[in-house]
Amino acid sequence: MADHVLNTPVSEADIRALRVGDRVTLQSTLFGIRDATQIHMFDHGRRTKFDLRGHAVIHTAPNLRKVEPSPEHPAGYAPVCVGTTTSDRMERFTRPLMEREGVRIIIGKGGLREESLRAFAELGGCYLAVVGGAAALETTWIEQLEDVDLDDLNPESLYKFRIRDFGPLLVAMDSHGGSLYTEVNAKVAARRQAVLEKLGAAEGARP
Repeated sequence: MADHVLNTPVSEADIRALRVGDRVTLQSTLFGIRDATQIHMFDHGRRTKFDLRGHAVIHTAPNLRKVEPSPEHPAGYAPVCVGTTTSDRMERFTRPLMEREGVRIIIGKGGLREESLRAFAELGGCYLAVVGGAAALETTWIEQLEDVDLDDLNPESLYKFRIRDFGPLLVAMDSHGGSLYTEVNAKVAARRQAVLEKLGAAEGARP
């Protein structure tokens, strides 16, 4: 395991240096994205004003408070709670996020599937995992909500956050075919089989 501090946007070389089990802390910029955002971007052909090349996106629909625009809150929103949502239902958007928009890092909880793993390997990306229930802590890593796009989708708009010391996050899927979720599932299956065999109820055994 190694610790990395990455300033976004990152290069492909930065991503290829990461391995499953490493820890990453992000600096500078992070974009918040969710289901409706990506449905409108990729199913309905909408484009964003943001340049996402080399950047990280986090699966979120933040709890925000509407305020008067000011130097402190230039987008007219103050973050109240910015938590991470489950990634699995957004599996089909990994490749278009990377191919069309140039995203290199996806942050979420619960992991993604094999097609995302292939996209990470082919295009140079990774998945960074957040522990569920850490929204209050995550919010402290956000210094400012700098800008918003596709805001008719609120709260599933596309958000640009200024971040500081966002992490450490766990590299759960890397660009070399490594997946923490595959490893865990294999270990669980092996332990299950061992317990069944000990009980004389191994799969495939006669009743």
